[in-house]
Amino acid sequence: MLLISISLLAFYLAWNLGANDVANSMGTSVGSGAITLRQALVIAGILELAGALLFGQNVSATLATKIVNPALFAPNPAEFIWGMIAVVMACGIWLNIATVLGLPVSSSHAVVGAIAGFGWLAAGLEAVAWKSIGMITLSWVLTPVISGAIAALFYAILQRSIIQSADALVRWQEFVPWLGAVVLATFGLLVLPTIAQGLQQVMQDKLGESWNLPVHTLVIGMEAIATFSLTWFSLRNLQLQNLQSQNLQSTAELSSAPQASIEAQLISFQILSACFVAFAHGANDVGNAIAPLAAIVFVQQTGSVPMGNFQTPLWVLLLGGVGIVAGLAVWGKKVIATIGEGIVSLQPSGGFCAQWGAATTVLLASQLGLPVSTSHAIVGGVVGVGLVQGLKAIRLNMLRDIALAWVVTIPAATGLAAGLFLIFSAIGRSAS
Repeated sequence: MLLISISLLAFYLAWNLGANDVANSMGTSVGSGAITLRQALVIAGILELAGALLFGQNVSATLATKIVNPALFAPNPAEFIWGMIAVVMACGIWLNIATVLGLPVSSSHAVVGAIAGFGWLAAGLEAVAWKSIGMITLSWVLTPVISGAIAALFYAILQRSIIQSADALVRWQEFVPWLGAVVLATFGLLVLPTIAQGLQQVMQDKLGESWNLPVHTLVIGMEAIATFSLTWFSLRNLQLQNLQSQNLQSTAELSSAPQASIEAQLISFQILSACFVAFAHGANDVGNAIAPLAAIVFVQQTGSVPMGNFQTPLWVLLLGGVGIVAGLAVWGKKVIATIGEGIVSLQPSGGFCAQWGAATTVLLASQLGLPVSTSHAIVGGVVGVGLVQGLKAIRLNMLRDIALAWVVTIPAATGLAAGLFLIFSAIGRSAS
């Protein structure tokens, strides 16, 4: 009965995480008009779940074992369980409040702060793994910087070398194969090796060791097919649009046609980058929702606290992924509006660059097991695009509110978790 109740609380946390954080992955695409809200929900639903199942393990293990020293809770595993329950409730409540206000806060801030808060209260300062927290905090600071730099660089190249050039359509035709190759190669280097290894293992199980196609061959083949398809699709659409533009009558329409045509082509790239962000978010942030539940399941199954890397059960990853998708579908609209329209007015070129910078940053962190903030990454990418457009393009009041929410999240989650831990541990002692 206790496990069922905790699972429902974890689903509640995942629901609120989906409503708040997953909106980050789709906000720029919806805001620029590349896709509708309904389409965003479908895309995010599929790819968030895929990312969670394929890559959710690493971050879950980090949060469950490397924020507080589990050895200090070994004599009393029940106290560890009550602490993790407090973490789930505290983070769920805080994310719920932020979502109602339309603020894209960081679930990573909330979970790390909450775990550290209960650990500090339960076992003192020495219980908190300050070195690990230091590394995570550094990643929080670097995430928006790296994401913003990538987004700004590519946006500047697109605008100044291609879209705004005198021979924009010619340059775009030359550039689009390289753009497709770079985008897909980045995603492939970070994701496809894991997928290819899984595929090879399945084939070996069915056909025996004779199936021994090198993983890198699978990766290169997948990327080559995808790059060719994307390039053909973009150039084919461009030819159709060129034929349509010949029917334009006014000089103003003719002068703006190349830029509008290229922006239209970038919609497909923006949708692709939105898919990358959704996958990256599922890979990284599902750990925020289900790490406490995974740790509790481990304690109940073994009678001891997790001391190192451990395997998160598939049903726990699935619970987190489904909760994230459900939360986005029901409550995600407010935060999508904030990201997509509230900071910078975006066209497909800007939305694509912001999302690709964020996806690259978050996927790399997932491979390293670092629970970075997707909110930081996507906001950093949007701001990077805004800086290229000019400081006046950035709505500083909204950016200030978002930054304040980021700062407040850590003490809010820490305080909530500490207070709930006191209540739960007192109830547990009285019941025993």
